[in-house]
Amino acid sequence: MTIFPFTEATPIQFGQPLPKASDVVIIGGGVIGVATALFLARRNISVTVLEKGRVAAEQSSRNWGWIRQQGRDAAELPIVIEARRHWQQLAEECGEDIGLKQTGVTYLARTDKEMVKFANFLKIAEAHGVDTRLLDPDEVAKLIPGMSHRFKGGMTTPSDMRAEPWVAVPALARLAVRQGVTIIENCAARMLDLSAGRISGVWTEKGHIAASNVLVASGAWSSLFLRAHDISIPQLSVRSTVAATEPMAEVAQGAAADEHIAFRRRQDGGYTLAGGGSHHLFVGPDAFRHVLKYLPALMANPFGTRYLPAAPRGYPDSWSTPRKWDAGRESPFERMRILNPVPEAAALRAIDHEFRSLFPQFKQVPFKATWAGMIDAMPDVVPVVDRAPRIAGLFIATGMSGHGFGIGPGMGRILSDMIQGNDTGHDMSRFRQSRFSDGSTLQLGPAL
Repeated sequence: MTIFPFTEATPIQFGQPLPKASDVVIIGGGVIGVATALFLARRNISVTVLEKGRVAAEQSSRNWGWIRQQGRDAAELPIVIEARRHWQQLAEECGEDIGLKQTGVTYLARTDKEMVKFANFLKIAEAHGVDTRLLDPDEVAKLIPGMSHRFKGGMTTPSDMRAEPWVAVPALARLAVRQGVTIIENCAARMLDLSAGRISGVWTEKGHIAASNVLVASGAWSSLFLRAHDISIPQLSVRSTVAATEPMAEVAQGAAADEHIAFRRRQDGGYTLAGGGSHHLFVGPDAFRHVLKYLPALMANPFGTRYLPAAPRGYPDSWSTPRKWDAGRESPFERMRILNPVPEAAALRAIDHEFRSLFPQFKQVPFKATWAGMIDAMPDVVPVVDRAPRIAGLFIATGMSGHGFGIGPGMGRILSDMIQGNDTGHDMSRFRQSRFSDGSTLQLGPAL
């Protein structure tokens, strides 16, 4: 199995010509955009997906590959339960091995405080019929043998799954194309075309496409694109460093994490490793603009984020990135087609140290590949999935806060029905954009 971040050197797979018109245009070729397109196409709705770089090249291929119900916000849990069913069906329909397996997710607790958090989630899981259960220290040691640390306890959900994201999302895209979706890589959306306050199309670097509905599902780039149309969302992005090992002896079939290390068995016999909860925020204009909205999250986890003074040139929240541009000229989305952050060397050393400390039987942890991704997040760790205010026909799905891969097919089905004006089948009030401006008290998600 090939493991490496997609870059601009990755061959283009989806190079269909830009149509003159489409019922729906989706800006962003990640898991949310591709899944939404797939469900729309099944309703005989013409869909065009515009991807400025490569399908799944950013966070949709750089995530840990967890498909978890465990630890979800109460409003997200019913959606990821649905998503889990879709993943099973889509894996069959793809006709490709995407590494989908039900191997469970386990959280490990070093403190009584963590066990209290697990017990709180257990109540939510039980209300939705999810098979989550708490573990005592002996059960943890039996479930994952060979660990050097004796934990206070844990929480596990055996029905949780894993898949290989860099394989799965492109496979979904190929399935979508077979079912009639137009996907165009290396084609940046520059500006919305508006007529009388509603969507009439999209201006792209390859020309104009007429459409009455547009979905912005652009991950870390969503806020920049929307701000150019006077829509402000308090989205920031944080860098997370990840490593993939060469094949190693099995210590756990599924995925597990504590506050120091997260690991997930891969299809090729290696592990995907990451720090348990640390990430970097590049301080830019949006960070200053939205700092007050993020204070509750910062106070709840003051040591989970480390700060860097400025993002590299071309990043969405770089000080030098333009906030306004003309539809007839090159946009910031063409200047950086793939957000490909450099993995932090210190984080990689910490990942190596923590994994070997937990499993001292491994004298070495041979890295096969390393990468970093920019996780788009919201102040309450809950995404925005909503119709946009003031612009009829515009929809937003962003700020998945590291949850997008697992929940992607569920959100795709919901967005498909939302765009069609159908009942979504779930209470989506938790995901409304107006919660940041209507005076509501923000309720932090569990961040587990």
